[in-house]
Amino acid sequence: MTDLEPTSPASSSFPTSPDAPDAPDRRSPMSPALPSASEFASYAPAPESRSIVRIADEYGLWIGGDWSAAEGGATFTSIEPATGEALSLIAEASPADVDRAVVAARNAYDTTWRDLAPAVRGRYLFRIARLIQERSRELAVLESIDGGKPIRESRDVDVPLAAAHFFHYAGWADKLEWAMGAGANPRPLGVAAQIIPWNFPLLMAAWKLAPALACGNTVVLKPAETTPLTALVLAEIIAEAELPPGVVNIVTGGGATGAALSAHRGVDKVAFTGSTEVGRAIRRATAATGAKVTLELGGKSAHVIFEDAPLDQAVEGVVQGIWFNQGHVCCAGSRLLLQESIADEFLAKLRRRMELLRIGDPLDKNTDIGAINSQEQLDRIVELCAAGVDEGAEMVQSSCPLPDRGWFFPPTILTGVDTSSRVATEEIFGPVLSVMTFRTPDEAIAKANATPYGLAAGVWTENGARILWMSERLRAGVVWANTYNQFDPTSPFGGMRESGFGREGGRHGLGAYLDLDTAADDLVAGVAR
Repeated sequence: MTDLEPTSPASSSFPTSPDAPDAPDRRSPMSPALPSASEFASYAPAPESRSIVRIADEYGLWIGGDWSAAEGGATFTSIEPATGEALSLIAEASPADVDRAVVAARNAYDTTWRDLAPAVRGRYLFRIARLIQERSRELAVLESIDGGKPIRESRDVDVPLAAAHFFHYAGWADKLEWAMGAGANPRPLGVAAQIIPWNFPLLMAAWKLAPALACGNTVVLKPAETTPLTALVLAEIIAEAELPPGVVNIVTGGGATGAALSAHRGVDKVAFTGSTEVGRAIRRATAATGAKVTLELGGKSAHVIFEDAPLDQAVEGVVQGIWFNQGHVCCAGSRLLLQESIADEFLAKLRRRMELLRIGDPLDKNTDIGAINSQEQLDRIVELCAAGVDEGAEMVQSSCPLPDRGWFFPPTILTGVDTSSRVATEEIFGPVLSVMTFRTPDEAIAKANATPYGLAAGVWTENGARILWMSERLRAGVVWANTYNQFDPTSPFGGMRESGFGREGGRHGLGAYLDLDTAADDLVAGVAR
């Protein structure tokens, strides 16, 4: 077994220390001597209790306000990434099940939801937000169990932001005439198909559901196959909030379920967050149905650090940008561009900071880096790191010991990366940072834009004019200045090029769920009269 091979649940191929006997030396030449893992400050485990969560042995489909089995009783197993153990059997929706869900959503749209007073729709969203808050601890624990992310992130980021999205759009429900040129009589699109990823299951569900419902649409939601559990608990919350049956339907399954949903001719809108490859397939499918589309796809975002940047602050930004949620973030700052004059100093600081990150049980409040979501994703991370080394990059990894079961990968820095290499151009979606250098702002722009993606970027400098100059030239939907991964329900988010199109969040997110074409026609007709 090589350093780059994935670990089995019973063993770890990564040494517990860079000084371990016969272990490969992962130290970079520019890094100072580092303490071994045994010399790090030790932390007593601080586990969050699992007892607050009750995971059912089996979950069905939420269609028309009720639970039902999938056609033929088909199921798949949800696996806990930190242990490799089965959590529950999940119903696998067939095309016939998808059709049932779309019909239920259409009936609810035609008979109830679209004609409901906007303020009443807003009150339903307020109820959902409050119930998420009431069950926040349960949802956070379940999110960490099902997805592998550290409990601190689930507790402090995912769940509060999910509630905040429902609160935000509850306030917009009766103010839609001021949203994106919707006009005096804003009209919803109809039935929305929403397909969400596995990296932020609950948050992405709220991100998509809240604006769609506020605008008067009904929804068929499909969570990711590897992380369905919080979406299914959200169905319980929706029932407790007493939404009319069929307003929200949740169908679980794999790629075939998502394909059937996105190509369904009864769907008026498709919103997808996930890989660029699947996004292309959805675009082809909707070309035949005429459904409107919002796509938030992959990324290979650049962190650009200039020599006048506050280096210690920038180090923390880079850590947040690439190692938050194990790098399972579409806008992760996975490429680091350093001005040559500060490269050695910055990498030494970053290497020291990386060594302080703790890898372990996602439910331990001390954990910084949790589990990789699946064996498939771990294999991809391992394969791309091996490709990076083969293409000439030097790999430096954290010496923190890995758990002896589950799917884990250490924080990794690849230096000496060529802009044309796979680790500089392909989305790794893991805790792996590819480092390059530049001399001038023009060279920084050229290297940052040397990717087919265009989701996000970060710029670190004390020169305000340079921030504006860079922002105008970076081909990215979102540019953060002297910070990274800042999200808020009031702010739009989305990419360009192969990172997708359309915006979610804020006032712009409402436009994706309103019939703006009809609103524009009505405005023209009114002017003509």
